[in-house]
Amino acid sequence: MLKKIGIIGAGFVGQAWAKLFIQTGYQVMLCNSRDKNTLFSVASSLGCEIGNQEETIDFSEIILVAIPFVNYQQLPTDLLSNKIVLDTMNYYPDRDGHMEQLDSYQITTSELVAQHLCKSKIVKVFNAILARDILKDAKPNDKTNRRALPIAGNDDLAKQTVYELINQVGFDYIDVGELSESWRFERAKPAYCVPLNLEQLQQALSKADKKLELPHNSWKL
Repeated sequence: MLKKIGIIGAGFVGQAWAKLFIQTGYQVMLCNSRDKNTLFSVASSLGCEIGNQEETIDFSEIILVAIPFVNYQQLPTDLLSNKIVLDTMNYYPDRDGHMEQLDSYQITTSELVAQHLCKSKIVKVFNAILARDILKDAKPNDKTNRRALPIAGNDDLAKQTVYELINQVGFDYIDVGELSESWRFERAKPAYCVPLNLEQLQQALSKADKKLELPHNSWKL
């Protein structure tokens, strides 16, 4: 199992995953869109390394992306070639602007990412949990009644690597299938950002309707 993870995006989500990964024995390098020295205090607090985007990508074969979805096309296709990319991004039209393909349910967010990062192994994962719950709900040392997280991807070997990662950091998981099925746990679906165990998550995924969204922010209650 690879023990290094690079994280692109140093907001609440990126920092929370960095802290959990470090707590469970991984080495982490974090980067943001600015100069890496702006992360000096964050690195000291978390115990992670910091780098620019190229250094962070070069650091590991696993790269977690935690940036606003609207910026996904800024990710470097060539640098991320052959990397396992953990796509945690979610589409929020109020923030990202409206995208016709997504608004009309023609494609999933992760399929758009995969079209852009055509040389990478995209795994949709870690998007259906709030930043505040990442550390709170993780049970790395207790496998009973864990919170379950959904995962999707087109590369079975890449998903196998991510299964192991999810288990090690303290969650159960359900593989929803290929990226085309990842709509089942996108924003405003029953499985989105709600604490659920395996059985409950399976039920929520099965209830999902591609064209039906839950009330905005209902998952934060």
